[in-house]
Amino acid sequence: MSDAGRIDVTREQVLAYRVAAQGLDRSLAAPEVLALGVQDTPYGSARIALAARGASPDGLELVWSFRGAPHLHRRAGLPALAGALWPLDDADATARISTASIREGARLGLAAFRATAEAFRAAVTEPTAKGEVSTAVSAAVEPSLTYWCATCGARHISGLLFQQAALFGSVGVAAERGRTVLSPLAEPFPVPEAASGTAGLVRAYLRFLGPATPAEAAAFLGTKPAVVRAVWPDGLAEVAVDGRSAWLPESRLPELRAATSGDAVRLLPPGDPYLQARDRALVVPERGRQKEVWRPIGGPGAVLAGSEVVGIWRARSHGAGGGGGTVEVTVTAFAPLPAAVRRSVEAEAGRVAAARGAEGARVRFA
Repeated sequence: MSDAGRIDVTREQVLAYRVAAQGLDRSLAAPEVLALGVQDTPYGSARIALAARGASPDGLELVWSFRGAPHLHRRAGLPALAGALWPLDDADATARISTASIREGARLGLAAFRATAEAFRAAVTEPTAKGEVSTAVSAAVEPSLTYWCATCGARHISGLLFQQAALFGSVGVAAERGRTVLSPLAEPFPVPEAASGTAGLVRAYLRFLGPATPAEAAAFLGTKPAVVRAVWPDGLAEVAVDGRSAWLPESRLPELRAATSGDAVRLLPPGDPYLQARDRALVVPERGRQKEVWRPIGGPGAVLAGSEVVGIWRARSHGAGGGGGTVEVTVTAFAPLPAAVRRSVEAEAGRVAAARGAEGARVRFA
C-alpha cells in the first residue's frame, strides 16, 4: 500500500490481469468481455477476436454501438445497451455529434438523436443498402443535421450522428457483397426515454481494460470525461500503476494481485478488445511501436505472447473466393521470436484461417 492507501501494482500485473479478464487464456467457455462487445473493423475481424478466445459468434448481433463503430453484441443485451449509450443530457448529446458540418444542428442535443432514431425506424423495414437509408433519413430530419455534399449534389446527414443513432432505431448492420446493409432487429425495442445503465458500461470498461481513469473510459464510450465522472460507479479501488492513479472494481482486486503472465500466443485482429485500452503507452511502451500497432487507416493485427505485444501481422487470402482457399499470414516481429512462439503463431494462424472461412494457413515471418 502507498501512503495514500492506493494499491501499488506493476505494468506486468495489469497486462496479465487483462489477458485473463478478457478470456484470452481460453479459460471461459463464453468470454465475459462480450459485455463490452467486440469491434468489427475491418469487417470479419470480430470473428478472429472471438476465435483467439476460443469462442464463436453464435447469438451475437452486429450493430453500430460505441463511437458509432460496428461491434458484435449479445442479442439479448441490445435494449440495455441502447439505454446505457443514450446521452445523459443535451450537452452530452451535442458533444457526441458536434462537427464543423452540423455545428448548429448539434445544438438540438437529445432531440437530434430522437429524430434520427425515429427516421431509422421508418426507413428500415427490410434489409436496405446503407446509401438508401442515408438518403431517407437525411430527408426526414431537420436540415441543420445535414450538410451539402458537392460531389453528390445532395444533402447528407452527419455520419457521426447517423451511425450513433442507428442502434436507438433498432437497426442492425451487415456486409453483403462488399456493401453495408441495414436491417430491422428481429426483436425491436423503443427509443430510450432517458439514459440508464451508463455506470454499468463504465464499470465493464474498468473490469476488462482497467485499472483505468475516467478520461480513458470516456474515450472508449465516445463521450466527455465529465459525463463519465457524473456516473462514476461505486465500489471501486484506487490502484497505482507504476505510480499513476487508476481505478478497478474492488471485487477484481484479488485477480489483479495474483495475475501473472502466461506463455499463450494469440493473433489479435485490429480492434481487438485487448487493443481498445486507451492507455496505449502501458500496452506498448515504445512510441514507434505504438504507431505500428495503432495505425489510423488499415491497421495490422497484433501478435500477443504472454501479455506483451511482440509484433504485428497481416493476412491475405489466396484461392477460392467466398470461402475455401488459404490464408497467408505475414508476421513482422519487433525482435527475434523464440522457436516455441513461432510454432504457436503457426498454430494460431489456423484459427485465423477458420474464422475467415479458409481451408488452411501458411505463415511467413518477415
